[in-house]
Formats: sequence, structure tokens, C-alpha cells
Amino acid sequence: MSLQKFPNLYPAKQKPMETEKNHSRPVEESDVKDNSRRDFLKKSALITAAALTPVAAAKAAELHLDERIAGVFEKMPLNVEINGVAHNLMVEPRSTLLDILREQLDLTGTKKGCDLGQCGACTVHVDGHRVNSCLTLGIMVNGKKVTTIEGLAKGNQLHPMQEAFLKHDGFQCGYCTPGQIMSAVACVREGHANSELEIREYMSGNICRCGAYPNIVNAIQEVKEGGLAI
Repeated sequence: MSLQKFPNLYPAKQKPMETEKNHSRPVEESDVKDNSRRDFLKKSALITAAALTPVAAAKAAELHLDERIAGVFEKMPLNVEINGVAHNLMVEPRSTLLDILREQLDLTGTKKGCDLGQCGACTVHVDGHRVNSCLTLGIMVNGKKVTTIEGLAKGNQLHPMQEAFLKHDGFQCGYCTPGQIMSAVACVREGHANSELEIREYMSGNICRCGAYPNIVNAIQEVKEGGLAI
């Protein structure tokens, strides 16, 4: 007699194995679920902490607290004469002469253009020599004399170069004009205004986007030929 005709004669031998397999799977799934739950709680806690921390950081950044704290410890004394007036200041070593003039002394005639020393809008005189104030650290002028566009005129009497710029319409938007005038005065004082070509060469560090160059050259030539003390 063949056992294949009676497939259910020994069913009990297979059931324990099936039961063992069925019991083992829920245990593994339960462990996975527990681990997943723990991971979820950990991640939730981290996300919550990360979400709360930037609030304080952003607030501190908004108030520039880091800069203020650093500024208290980093500031250095600066003694400088600007437009004939002595100033005793406390400045950060990284502050440029341009920013000190504009932000601390409210001398906003000196313009911030490219802030890279390429346009010449920030030109001032230091001990009679023209410099780009955006490239000059404030502490570098300690004990020196600085002249800005505000210091050229004597009261209501304009400087000859200022009058010449007005006469020849040496500006359009006027943003570059303070730097142009400061460089023009230095150009004449340095002896580099003997020809149109020479003037253009020694004024090349000052850029005028409006294209008033011919008028600027005419103004400089008139001042040079006028022989007035500048």
C-alpha cells in the first residue's frame, strides 16, 4: 500500500515545524518595531533640539552680538587729524578709513563704490597724497593728516577745482565726483597735469560711468593753467 494515497496520515509531524516558524517571525517583527520606535524617538528629540537652537543663534546674529563682543576687546586707539580737526577714536583693527569716515565721523562725501580700490570714488588725501580709503586700514593713518572732499572748501568759498568742475559740468550723476575732485587736486599738485594725455593717464584710477571725462579734463586744465594755489 502506497503512502501517497493517504497524504494526511502523519500530519502531526509537520505542524510543530510550521508552528515554530510562525512563532519566530512575529518575534523578529516586534524587535524591528521596537528598534524603529526608539530610533524615531531619538530622531524626534534631535530634530526638536535642532529646531529650537537656531532661534537663539538667529537672534544673536540679528543683534550682531558676536561683533559687539569682539569689538569691545579688539578696538584700538586712533589719533588722526581730519580736515584740520583732531580726532581721538577707538576703532577695530579691521575697519577701513572709508568706513571710519562714513560710519563714525559722518563724513559721507567720500563715497563707497566698488570697495575694491578700482573705481576711485573713495579717494582722499593722507599727508597730501591721494589714497583709496577703502583699501587703507584706519590704524594706518594714526598720527597723520587726512583731507576729505568736505575739507577742500573754506567755509562758503569753494576750492578752485570744485568751481572748475561746476563751470565745465564735470559730472552727471555726481557719485564719482568727490573722488574725481580729490584725485584732480592731487594730479595738479603732483605735476601730472601738463597735457591732456598726461591728465588722462594720472586720472585713470577714477572711473566715471556717466562718461564726463572730457569735461573733467577741461576742468583740470583750467585750474592748472590758472596758476591758483590749490
